[in-house]
This record gives sequence, structure tokens and C-alpha cells, in this order.
Amino acid sequence: MQSASDRHEYPAHWEADVVLRDGGTARIRPITVDDAERLVSFYEQVSDESKYYRFFAPYPRLSAKDVHRFTHHDFVDRVGLAATVGGEFIATVRYDRIGADGMAASAPADEAEVAFLVQDAHQGRGVASTLLEHIAAVARERGIRRFVAEVLPANNKMIKVFTDAGYTQKRSFEDGVVHLEFGLEPTERSLAVQRAREQRAEAHSVRRLLVPGSVAVVGAGRTPGGVGRSVLDNLREAGFTGSLHAVNKAFPEDLKHLDGVPAHRSVREIAEPVDLVVVAVPAGQVPEVVTECGEHGVQGLVVLSAGYAESGPEGRERQRALVRQARAYGMRIIGPNAFGVVNTSPQVRLNASLAPEMPRPGRIGLFAQSGAIGIALLSRLHRRGGGVTGVTGVSTFVASGNRADVSGNDVLQYWYDDPDTDVVLMYLESIGNPRKFTRLARRTAAAKPLVVVQGAGSAPQGHAVRATRLPHATVSALLRQAGVIRVDTITELVDTGLLLARQPLPTGARVAILGNSESLGLLTYDACLAEGLRPLPPLDLTTEASAEDFHAALARALGDASCDAVVVTAIPAIGEASTGDAALAEALRSAAAAAPAKPVLVVHVELGGLAAALSAATSTAPRPEAAARARAAASEDDVPRPPAAAAPEGAHLIPAYPAAERAVRALAEVVKYAQWRREVAEPGRVPEYDDIDEKGAARLIEGLLARGQGLTLGTDDTCELLGRYGIHPRRAIPAPTPDEAAAAAAALGYPVALKATAPHLRHRADLGGVRLDLADEEQLRRSYAELTDQFGKPEEVRPVVQAMAPRGVDTVVRAVIDPAAGAVLSFGLAGAASQLLGDMAHRLVPVTDRDATSLIHSIRTAPLLFGWRGSTPVDTPALEELLLRVSRLVDDHPEVVAVTLEPVVVAPQGLSVLGASVRLAPPPARDDLGPRTLPAY
Repeated sequence: MQSASDRHEYPAHWEADVVLRDGGTARIRPITVDDAERLVSFYEQVSDESKYYRFFAPYPRLSAKDVHRFTHHDFVDRVGLAATVGGEFIATVRYDRIGADGMAASAPADEAEVAFLVQDAHQGRGVASTLLEHIAAVARERGIRRFVAEVLPANNKMIKVFTDAGYTQKRSFEDGVVHLEFGLEPTERSLAVQRAREQRAEAHSVRRLLVPGSVAVVGAGRTPGGVGRSVLDNLREAGFTGSLHAVNKAFPEDLKHLDGVPAHRSVREIAEPVDLVVVAVPAGQVPEVVTECGEHGVQGLVVLSAGYAESGPEGRERQRALVRQARAYGMRIIGPNAFGVVNTSPQVRLNASLAPEMPRPGRIGLFAQSGAIGIALLSRLHRRGGGVTGVTGVSTFVASGNRADVSGNDVLQYWYDDPDTDVVLMYLESIGNPRKFTRLARRTAAAKPLVVVQGAGSAPQGHAVRATRLPHATVSALLRQAGVIRVDTITELVDTGLLLARQPLPTGARVAILGNSESLGLLTYDACLAEGLRPLPPLDLTTEASAEDFHAALARALGDASCDAVVVTAIPAIGEASTGDAALAEALRSAAAAAPAKPVLVVHVELGGLAAALSAATSTAPRPEAAARARAAASEDDVPRPPAAAAPEGAHLIPAYPAAERAVRALAEVVKYAQWRREVAEPGRVPEYDDIDEKGAARLIEGLLARGQGLTLGTDDTCELLGRYGIHPRRAIPAPTPDEAAAAAAALGYPVALKATAPHLRHRADLGGVRLDLADEEQLRRSYAELTDQFGKPEEVRPVVQAMAPRGVDTVVRAVIDPAAGAVLSFGLAGAASQLLGDMAHRLVPVTDRDATSLIHSIRTAPLLFGWRGSTPVDTPALEELLLRVSRLVDDHPEVVAVTLEPVVVAPQGLSVLGASVRLAPPPARDDLGPRTLPAY
């Protein structure tokens, strides 16, 4: 425990699990007086050279005074953090607040000296860079704005840690020492560096699970059957290229092999390093297995065992203990209650799953939180005949079960720069960190398609999910904004994934339709209209069409500049001269290969042979130019561009669908995705406005929050805060009596509006709580009397008087900080009809000028803003500016947790904000700009 002289309690929220550069994990936590022995042991394992670099002199051991100094902190002016693995220190960092004279100081001094020491065995793992992120976040929280450090010129590694961090810094050389000074406010470069490191570390941690050099299965039985033995057999039959081991403490001592696989009673008995362990033992035995694995240096675990959070509160605690135990040893976990992992690469051939058959190699990455759904998806992609047919394979497959540790976010990081994956398909029952998922999805979707099915119900018991206040539809809209192709069923997931894997992206929504059935062509035409596509009149080739006729018609359609995609419809032909499946498939494939820039789809009816012939290849890779365009379109610069994949033979594969609706729905999703890709290639900007007073708003917010933990601002404070950002609500004067209403109207000038502001009447003009265009005092007093007679006493109605605004369209603008998704800006028309229809559009903050424009156009009632049925169009540029200003306010000040502007009357010239409310709350200790951490357990 800390001494009585220490001024702050132990800051538990500084504790964090992190992924290091090599994919291993470590725990970062504050150093306390209880760490004296750990500190001494750690220091003894540091080389003399590293000690010299730290203290600028030979320093073989720490004195008792040193140990006291380095373990006693007040967590304000003196802070020390340690990175630990297995409970032991591997690195430390500390800061001491100093004044202008360089001596120890307290607030308001805002500068601190920082120093690191990393055990030699762990140097090069990115430990110091990670500790710098965390100590900088701690310092900012304690009011420190600058770090200074003195480093010997020969200590190149530590100089590089500071210079590569991306902070604004000054550097000087004096008395043989390099003096560094840098501000701690995040910059665009520091955030880019942080996220690039995050991507590399998390991708590497997943790679260690999917590309192991050796695998052990703990719980493999001597007789066939059972979970462990099934996985062992699957690994062996798949031809795993690494070394394989069977482990079961029930094995007799004289058993050396199990079906040719080395057998052991414990992981400790394995003489060589083990990269991955598949755990298939009862939950009660798992902790013992994890300890053995940790002590043996295992890198990761796939825990198939059930009996964790999916089984109730006791299981949830067991799951938390499992994650904490594994992370203490630097290991990551897939599971528990997992189905397993697959890597079809010829260099790996890993089937560490319960899938009885190794999937065919392909270029689709597949993630499922449900094992049952995962095997269903593998089956659909694997089989021939039936629905969407043909040979289509996967690159890697992860079924995460309870996803207590490794989640879809981690696997996205891996797939982003995986050269063997071109399309990502995900089945998500829940999203643990929507804010991070949306950020990663946007970056991934700019490089390769990402198709997601998201469960609409509550999260399964085994999933730890942040509480969100956003409706499911809103979360889906935000995912689409991030470039995610959001579909509703696993059938649509496979349909869309096959099209993306096999065909190029269309350049528009114009669709040519041709085939040998007029009726099927018309069904396809109607389906295109229903999905918002622009179909051309169908071309009927008649049932007598030959393969040559199909080839010629498809070639003409693909050469026509007025179409962007082609749907071919085909029904069985009858008679001796009927076109054979193989001949028709070859005719279509050759025509498509001659014009590879446009996608081609086939709608077939009971033509199993045709579907198989169309897919007669073993790869789902897009053409090389498509892969190049995918990577060129990636718009974020925070991570390196993924390398282009080599295009194998058979790249011109044509997907076949058993129904027009399924083919067209998949095409419509791909058309929308292609449009998003074109737009994201030219991202918008967040405009700067000269009249925004960010510092003044910050001072105002600080003063307001000093009154309490969270509050809804009054009218005057709301107007003052919004005014700092150039938003000026029209003044509304309270009118508790008719005389005060008349005086307010005289001050404002007629005509005026009289409004009831009681919560149940606010914004309810349909109930008669708003009286407009009152031209004189007589009308005002009469309306006042009617209002109070109808709804109650003035203190119940809370009437206000407001000057009339120019006529226009009533809209509403809202911003809210959701604990899971982050800051969200919403827009719609005001009124009951829009509320009933849920006609609101949403964008993540910060909003760019392009986002603001699309936000306005996204609602179904948008035509009312643009001159619908002869009305005068309103001033949408002014509305866009208002949206951008609200976005800036919320983005600049995380203390602003809710803003509502309602109604906002948008006139042909300008707009008027007639109602406004703002809610403040203390900002969270850590946000998405904070240091990298794994989800807390």
C-alpha cells in the first residue's frame, strides 16, 4: 500500500493489457511499494550497458534509497509504470514533475522528466514505445504538457523511441548529452504512428495463431472420437506442415506415439518449442494447462472447452480468470467455446478446428463468432451444385466462440495486409468495440471488400459487449458509412462474397440483361428496379439460342459503353440442338475474359452442370488490376499499404445464382460498395471557421462542470457555449404571466410565436402547444389564455415567447456520445411523421464536408429540402455548415455528451435555430485517442 504521504489512491484505471510488436502480450500497471523485490530482481537481469545508458555511469545495483524512490509514488508528480510478463517486470518508465529550474515541483508546473529501462531480453519488442504511449496519457491526465529526456548519444534505440513517437519535439546537444523536449498533445503524426504500431502488433499476434510452426492438442484421447482426438485427426489429415504433438495426462508412460503423432503426458515434456496449443479438456482442468503452456513459452491458445461465460455468472468469472492467466504469460486466446481455426495455405495446411474436412484453398477470409454458423458458411462455400455453386475456397477461417480475447477487430488487422486474402466475410453476433471496429472497417474496406452479417438481437451470454444506446439500425447505418457491405442473412453473405471474389467492381448502376427466357429476363429487370439499379431493356435470345449466340450477345453487351454490368439468364433448352452446359459456360467465360473490366453474373434455373462449369477453377482471386485498384484506393495513411497478391490462373470466374432476386441483390450491394470506394478515394475535409473560439468554449465548459458531475445547461449557458462555435439560437423569453408575455413580445417585435416548453408539450405543434404568427398583443393574450385553458397553469405549461423565423422546412440536428460507438451526428426532418418512420441519418464525428452533404441527402424525406412538387428549395449549404459546426463542437470537447437543435427552420435564405439543449459530463479517463490497450478483464 502507498504511504500516508502519498496524495492519490492507486489508479487502477491505468492498468492495461497490451500487444507488443512481436504479437506477444504484456501487462502495464503502476509501480507500488509492494514491488520492491520485483524491481531488484528486474534490475539484476539488466546488462551493465543498459544500466550505464540509464544512469550515465556504472551502476551495478540499486541501493535501498533507490528502491524506495522508485517504488514510492504519489501518482501525480511522481509516477512509475512497469510492463510485466508472468508477474515479473520486463521494463519500467517513470516521470518526475519539474519546474523551470529543473528541480522537483508540483502543479501548476506542467513539465516532467521521463526515463525508461528495458530488460535486454525484451528489447526490440516495442516495449518502450508502448510504455511511452501510456506514461504520456497518464501525464496528460495529471496536467503535464511536456516531457524532457536526457539520453547518451550512443543510446540510439532510446533516441529512436522518442523521435519515432510522432510528437512535436525539440532536440539539442550539450555537455555530451542529447536533450529532448516534446509536447504530449496527440498530433496527426503521433496518432498515425500509434495506429500503425497497433495494426502491426495485433496482426502479428493473430499470425502467430494462424501460421504456427508447431501445434499441440491437449486432451487428445487414445481412441477415435471426442473433441481433442477429432482436432488431432483433422490436423493430421489436412497435412499440417509443422510438428504435431498429442498431449493427455491420462496417457500411459510407455505411450510414445498416437497414430504416428508424438504423445506426451504434459506440455512440459515436449522437447521443442510449441507455438500453438489447442485446449480440449474440461473447464476445471484448463488453468493447469494454461500454466504449463505459459511456462513452456507457448505463443497462443485455441480453447475449445465450454463451461465459460455462456453458462452463466460463475462461468463468466472463470472466463475472466482464463484471460488474465493467459495474458500474464504473454499468450493470446481464441475462445473459449471456440470452433477452431483454419489456414489453407500450402505452406501451413492448418485445420485446428472441428471441421471434418479441410476447406478448399481460396482467397476469402471468413470469421464467425458462432461455430454452427461458421461450419454452415464453410459448407456453402465448399459444395458444388444447389444454390450458389462452384469451387470457392477460403484463405483463413476463425470461429472465435466467446471471443474473450481475440476478436473480429484483431482478425481484421491481420487480413488487412494479408496477401492471401482479397475478400473478408464476417458473421458477428455482437461487436465488442464498435468505435474501433468502424475505424478498422473503414481502412480495410478501402483496400478490400468487407461483407458483414450482424445479429440484431441481444449479444450471446458468452460475449463481453459495451453497452450502447444506439438502435441496431443506427449501428448498421454507421457500418455502411465505414464501407461495410451490410447484409441480413448468411445466404446474402455468400452471394455477395462470391461476386466480389470472382468479378471486378462495376463503375456504375447500369445493368444489361440478356438470356434465353423472356420471363426470367423481366423478373431480373424488375428486381433491378426494386434494388435501385438502372436496368436496360432485357434482350431475349429465345430458347433456341446457341452457345455462339450467348457469346456474341455477351460480347456486345460488355462492349456497350452504356452498361456497367451484365446479368445473363439461362434456362434449360430441350432438343437435340440444345446448348450443352460446358459449351455455354465456355462461351460466357471466353466473352467475359475478352472484356474483363465489367462484372458478369448468371441466373440459372436447374442447370447444375452450368454452375459447376462456370466455376471450374480452384481460386477466387480477382484479376490483378482489380487487386491493384483495391490497394490504390486505400485512403488512410496510418499503416503501410498491403502488398498486391499474385493473380493465379482461372481468375475469370462467373458466379451463378439460382434466382434473379439473389443475383441482383448481390450486384446492388457491390454497386453501392463501388460507389463508396470512388467517394473515399477523394475524402472530404473538416473545414476551419475563423469565428470558432475553441479555447473560450473550453474555459466555459470547465467552469460549468465545476458545479457538478453532469448537467443539462440552462438557456443562457447553452446559447453562450453554442455561440462560441458560431451557432446562435433565437432568443426565447419565459412568459409566466400574460403581462410578461406581452412585454417580451414588445421587446422582440411582432410577429411572435408562443410555445409551451413543458417536456410533454415541447416540439408538439400537433397538440396545439405552439401558436405562430401572432401579429399583435390582442392575439398574443388570446393565445395565452387558450394555451393555459387547454394544458394547465402557466407553471405547468412553461410558455415562452420567441420572434418569428422566416418560413422554411423544420429539421432536427442531434449529436450524442455513445459509450460504445463514440460521437454520432444525426439529422432528419422535425415532426411526428419522421419520428414514426425513423427517418434519421447518422454519421460518425468528426464529419467532413462530404459527410455533411451526404447526411442531408440520406433521409427519405430529403426531397422536401430541394423543391419537391414546386416548393422553393431551402438553403442546404447553410444547413451543411451548421452540421459541421456541431460536429466540431462535439469533437473538440469530449465533455459535450449531447446536443439537440430542434427545430432548425431552414429557409430559402439562411436558417434559424429555435430550440437548443446541451448536456455536459466529465470526459472519460481514456478515449480512442489514448494508448493502445486490449479489452479489460
